[in-house]
Amino acid sequence: MTSSSQQLLLCCLALTLTGCTGPASDTNDADEPLPTKASHGAVGAGDPYYPAQGNGGYDVRGYDIDISYDPSRKHLKGDTTITATATQQLSRFNLDLRGFDVKSVFVNGDRSAFTRKREHELVILPAKLVENGEEFVTRVRYSGKPTSTDEDELATVGWLTTSSGGSYALGEPHSASFWYPVNETPRDKATFRLSARVPRGWVAVSIGKQTSQRTEDGWTTYTWEDSNPAASYVTTVAIDKFTVERSRLDDGTPVLSAYAPGQEDKRQLDARIDDVVKFLSSKFGPYPQDVAGGIYMSDSISFALETQGRPTYASWANLDTVVHEYAHQWYGNSVTIESWSDMCLNECFASYSEWLWAEAKQGTDLDKYYRDKVNELAGDDSFWDDKLHKMGAGHEFDGMYGKSKLAMHALRRKIGDDVFDQVIREWPREHRHSNASWPEFERFVSERADVELGEFFDVWFRGDEIPPDKHLYPGPLRQ
Repeated sequence: MTSSSQQLLLCCLALTLTGCTGPASDTNDADEPLPTKASHGAVGAGDPYYPAQGNGGYDVRGYDIDISYDPSRKHLKGDTTITATATQQLSRFNLDLRGFDVKSVFVNGDRSAFTRKREHELVILPAKLVENGEEFVTRVRYSGKPTSTDEDELATVGWLTTSSGGSYALGEPHSASFWYPVNETPRDKATFRLSARVPRGWVAVSIGKQTSQRTEDGWTTYTWEDSNPAASYVTTVAIDKFTVERSRLDDGTPVLSAYAPGQEDKRQLDARIDDVVKFLSSKFGPYPQDVAGGIYMSDSISFALETQGRPTYASWANLDTVVHEYAHQWYGNSVTIESWSDMCLNECFASYSEWLWAEAKQGTDLDKYYRDKVNELAGDDSFWDDKLHKMGAGHEFDGMYGKSKLAMHALRRKIGDDVFDQVIREWPREHRHSNASWPEFERFVSERADVELGEFFDVWFRGDEIPPDKHLYPGPLRQ
């Protein structure tokens, strides 16, 4: 089928679903302008590394997701409602959805034409133009077997199956589109509600507060709501034979943790959450989420993830993992990256928080530890080759768990403890529940330090070799 014939088919489909109009009239009774290509929402949100990820033309306010999942058949049935505000006139817009048979699409209650393109584009033609500034509601019904991919740099991501027969959705930069239609870009954060229906005996856990649970006809429905805006990659659902326990932090924040079969020993980690949140709050300011807890999976997946307010852990997780994932509740979840080239805003801070914890709780001399690590790694070109900003697509995580810790400690010594403490506290306060970029952070630090830091940031965060001594050993690190 040629591209022109595809367009003809799409037009015919739109007429079939939305009704035909009569001949054009001489009178000016049509108030709406004819749709033009300019009223098509952009395909892609403009990320430099993943230009096809996400979409333009609208700003999502909230997701209301209803799913039924049968683990024995690995089959999911979904009904997702998306409330958004148009940022331009829309005669067409896209959502991201991977796989599934889409049954129907409604926009503002009107059945709308749609088609599928590439591996993840759901192209929607609303029956009526959506005007710039208008709040509109899109409802998508779909079903099928969710999938995963191993094409992402960090690990296999998407809809994953557990050794006990359950499933969970996890991964970055992509995971949400593997189970619900979404504007899959970190720039478009939104509130989140999930109603998950599973066979009796299975438990569905997600982010936010659990607002209801009911069992009927052999199925149990769990409802979860998060009123804080979340990037799509930190949303999740996990379905397993969980043991669920509830408590509260000392400040009253509700804690809900779910342990997959065989993971009950992780209670000792969960018991440290209050200490971890108190410590990180002393560094970064008040805890920005409404809930706490953890989802402890029984499988040895290659990563843990900072799913909002309730991180998801692999079976190998330890206390450093908990510190790291909770640091993300400030750096990554509350303050979210503008694009994937800004990954250091997430991972550099979360990784360095492990050092801050060791310094405060174990008495670690970080200056000595830093010098020892530099001496150990000085001749390892592959270690210094990893860039922390502008690292290139597919390399977002390469230096984030090693080199980033050294870079952050060097920055701390370069600007001094007082300014560093001010920066790591004020940054999440000034960008609470919003987005920011790494260049913005560089300017933020430079203004508060009142020193020229351009060369320092270049050699440490964009450089691909060991920094010169004046930047490798700033301040008290120099001997």
